[in-house]
Amino acid sequence: MSFYEKLKALNITLPAVATPAAAYVMHAQTGNTVFLSGHIAKKDGKPWVGQLGKNMTTEEGRQAARAVAIDLMGTLQAACGGDLNRVKRIVKVMSLVNSTGDFTEQHLVTNGASELFGEIFGEQGRHARSAFGVAQIPMGACVEIELIAEVQ
Repeated sequence: MSFYEKLKALNITLPAVATPAAAYVMHAQTGNTVFLSGHIAKKDGKPWVGQLGKNMTTEEGRQAARAVAIDLMGTLQAACGGDLNRVKRIVKVMSLVNSTGDFTEQHLVTNGASELFGEIFGEQGRHARSAFGVAQIPMGACVEIELIAEVQ
């Protein structure tokens, strides 16, 4: 099953690339490596605001991270000239989770993105990863994730 067939089976439509919120680009490529800027979680087209351990559950954070992964795949598709089949491997994911000082499940929140990459890309979606708890994310978003991929 192709990446696009898997997306369709999961009823996922990739969004258009978002406009940067500051002085940066959404993706940059050097050689066969594509770097995607951090994408914040959105719900209904607006920043998904919240703080894990205060007013959001781990499961809500996991769903937010999954939503970020969908946005990241939209940007990755654009970086690949419109063809996700050029993705050779998801190399690294870095996740920032807006959380209280005593919240310790950032890794479980980030699984929302990691598991979706695995579902779509299979073995090519297995990646190295970091998940951090942070005091705040731009616009009060609950999760921000950046990605590095190898493309053909």
